[in-house]
Amino acid sequence: MPTRRSLLFILIAGPFALPGWPTIAADASALAFVTAIYNAYKGKDAKGVPLDSARTVRRYFEPWLAALINKDRAIAARHRDVGLLDGDPFIDAQDWEIGSFDIAMRDTAAGKASATVTFTNLGKPSTVVLDLVKIKNDWRISDIAWQRDETPKTLRGLYGKK
Repeated sequence: MPTRRSLLFILIAGPFALPGWPTIAADASALAFVTAIYNAYKGKDAKGVPLDSARTVRRYFEPWLAALINKDRAIAARHRDVGLLDGDPFIDAQDWEIGSFDIAMRDTAAGKASATVTFTNLGKPSTVVLDLVKIKNDWRISDIAWQRDETPKTLRGLYGKK
């Protein structure tokens, strides 16, 4: 005899088991990772995600990309200059006022996902695409793409790497 719990499970999970039905995009932890980033930008006085230390950079980016970012920051600091990354990579801006955002997640391969984040910043619609990779049990960003002047630009491209 089916219980309420089993009927609820069938109603929720059942359609996803049907052939030809769209698969669930990326696992919940990837969505939670991206949502936590963008929640830091919501609201009038939001602080964002300050990438002010090598450790913080490593918390959000995969090791190879984090090393590039940290190396560039160290060189720029020695020269009392601004590094190649002169704005906030998560929103492609230096200033922000974001009321809400939408995230569309999709799996791209085993242990990889893509998050397309759309929002309006200071009255201007923006889209940022984050490529994610799972390292052990944590998600990290392997690249970020921004739409600038009809041409997409990427974080890896900024550092001259594909």
